Amino acid sequence: MIREEVGQALSPANRAAGVGRRKRLPHSPLMAPSVFLLFLWMVVPLAMTLWFSVERYNLLSPGKRAFAGAENYRYLLAGRALWVAMGNTLFLVGLVLLITLAAGTLIAVLLDREFPGRKICRFLAIAPFFVMPTVSALIWKNMLMNPVFGMFSWITRSLGLGSVDFFATMPLTAIAVIVAWEWTPFAVLILLPALQSLNRDQKEAARLDGAGAVALFFHIELPHLRRPMAVVAMIETIFFLSLFAEIYVTTGGGPGLASTNLAYLIFRDALLNWDVGGGSAGGVIAIVLANVVALFLMRLVGRNLEDQR
Repeated sequence: MIREEVGQALSPANRAAGVGRRKRLPHSPLMAPSVFLLFLWMVVPLAMTLWFSVERYNLLSPGKRAFAGAENYRYLLAGRALWVAMGNTLFLVGLVLLITLAAGTLIAVLLDREFPGRKICRFLAIAPFFVMPTVSALIWKNMLMNPVFGMFSWITRSLGLGSVDFFATMPLTAIAVIVAWEWTPFAVLILLPALQSLNRDQKEAARLDGAGAVALFFHIELPHLRRPMAVVAMIETIFFLSLFAEIYVTTGGGPGLASTNLAYLIFRDALLNWDVGGGSAGGVIAIVLANVVALFLMRLVGRNLEDQR
């Protein structure tokens, strides 16, 4: 009797019925906590930013809070600071992307070769990625680019060129170098495994046909890296649009507006000038710019993927 009941319970029909009952379980109650947390985390701050952006709200006079409509946006769009900050933001993103992709590709190609101490070099190549942005900015500001006792100024003085105050004469370039030093390891982490997935027989056949290292790189390795390079560019761009710590630690947005990007402009308006309305309007403009850039990059990556199919 017991065997018959067990056999009936384990029969294919009963198992299928059990699976069907499990599949019919409602999913909405299980997803509700995650959806609710996502709503609180994303939608509520965005809605508050949109609301504050149409208000005349300054923390120095909170009692004079009133509806301002598009006044904050008109003030920002009519002023010079927003356009300078947008130009600085795009310049920083473009320059850092160029440096990280070029240096990351070169380092990945070098680390793909066999040589003594390759494991140590791989560790050293990715180490800067784990340094906090404020720490790396302080290191570059005080130990490397300081015009009095920095290493780079010592080198220029030794060559008879005098001291160079990098953060006063070329602030955006100096910040771009710092950010590139931090993010080149990320490019190496993505590009090196992609390079190692390249078919070795293809490279050996090219060598047998007389291809040198330069021809091998431009005709075999670089085309193979197009897809991962596009992914690196998309991910890094999202982070570079919101650069803040390096600017805050090194230049404070100066001299004047020379190194002020959108993130620092929002910080200055909202937390230094106490203008919550103006800072929120700048945040909305930054969101629009980020979405436009993200849409362009997604189309670029999608086109790249379609070309390689």
